[in-house]
Amino acid sequence: MPELPEVEVVRAGLQRHVAGRTVSQVEVLHPRAVRKHVPGAADFAARLTGRRFDAARRRGKYLWIELDGSADAVVAHLGMSGQMLVQPVGAEDETHLRVRVRFADDGPELRFVDQRTFGGLALTELVAQGSGLLPVPIAHIGRDPLDPEFDLAAGVAALRGRRTEVKRALLDQTLVSGIGNIYADEALWRTRLHWARQTAGLTRAKAGELLEAATEVMREALVAGGTSFDALYVNVNGQSGYFDRSLAAYGQENRPCGRCGTAIIREAFMNRSSFSCPRCQPRPR
Repeated sequence: MPELPEVEVVRAGLQRHVAGRTVSQVEVLHPRAVRKHVPGAADFAARLTGRRFDAARRRGKYLWIELDGSADAVVAHLGMSGQMLVQPVGAEDETHLRVRVRFADDGPELRFVDQRTFGGLALTELVAQGSGLLPVPIAHIGRDPLDPEFDLAAGVAALRGRRTEVKRALLDQTLVSGIGNIYADEALWRTRLHWARQTAGLTRAKAGELLEAATEVMREALVAGGTSFDALYVNVNGQSGYFDRSLAAYGQENRPCGRCGTAIIREAFMNRSSFSCPRCQPRPR
């Protein structure tokens, strides 16, 4: 699924193109696209019609649009292939179009497209947390490293306190959100840590270096529009990011390490893969 940089690119596009616009019509073309909205598709469409989209927000990999300055929002989970696209009225429907939102200004419409139907939209309440509001389903998610209120010392303490492999801790969204398989591998490569290293053995300085590396690589990816290995991860205009050209570890199996020239290896990890340099990132004994 898309990670923080890819979701932030989509959030920025939604803020630019749909914030401040009032919904005139909602079409749910596939019920799975709103399956997490328990009252069903008809209720989702009826309750969203006539509402104004306010700010588009994000925490980690999770995205939502606030409504009418009220205490509810549309939460979008992109899953493996979900796309939020802004298209001209009358443009040809995408093959996997699931939800269409039209606006009272008769301008470009918002479309949720999802080939694999693992993602979806839902209306949910917002609850106060810190200085802001969060949708109820993601209120347990930790702050991400690009959040102005992110506390590095607290992130380091949470990471070291998990007592597990360091990559598993990085992927735990309740500790620090936004980091997925791609940027975890890149941060581990930058800090010369193997994914199986135990968090209990990390010094505070090394754990801090790791989180700072994750922050740095995600900022770089954001500038490049995110990482796109296929046509599924795109911004609201359908354009792909190009950070995949800058990856040092993830997806680089058999290519030379950019530091030492040793071939990058791929290892099985949690039903997926982890990429590392066997020389720069030796497996712990």
